[in-house]
Amino acid sequence: YLNKGTHNRITASTNMNAGSSRSHAVFTITLNQTMQSATSSDDTQFVTSKLTFVDLAGSERLKRTGAEGQRLKEGIQINSGLFNLGQVINGLADDQRIRNGTKASHIPYRNSKLTHLLKDALGGNSQTLFLACVSPAESNESETFSTLSYARQARNIKNKPLRNVDKHQLEVRRLKYAVKTWMT
Repeated sequence: YLNKGTHNRITASTNMNAGSSRSHAVFTITLNQTMQSATSSDDTQFVTSKLTFVDLAGSERLKRTGAEGQRLKEGIQINSGLFNLGQVINGLADDQRIRNGTKASHIPYRNSKLTHLLKDALGGNSQTLFLACVSPAESNESETFSTLSYARQARNIKNKPLRNVDKHQLEVRRLKYAVKTWMT
């Protein structure tokens, strides 16, 4: 599926990159696991996990890319998605709010499709790994600096992942254990 999605992704030439990706890519895998207890066939636990891989298109400096027509429109959409993602990251990683231990008042997840898709990965019950790809070329200095600033802010996001357990399932297991210990 990943290869199929990659082949559907649009790339095009700009003045900065011969094979510039013209969109962000989001690939999500949902894993459903059923765990059976070794001691009892009645004790079944269901665990669901989600892995989200994101490849962000680089920001478009429209003057440097020389984009026109459709490429110009794509560049504007790419920049819009990155701007909205930056707003969400800044809202979640607000240093003042984190020091005070207060919760963010409003995080603008719904401002773009990208941020809405990444809501769980950024501020939800998850662990997030952010890889920043930068260029050592002097001509890309401003893009590299921008990417590193983005990554620094993203690093400040503090998530506390918890294992989601069905409360009803947990109560049934507790009662079964209580009955077993009472019977013996």
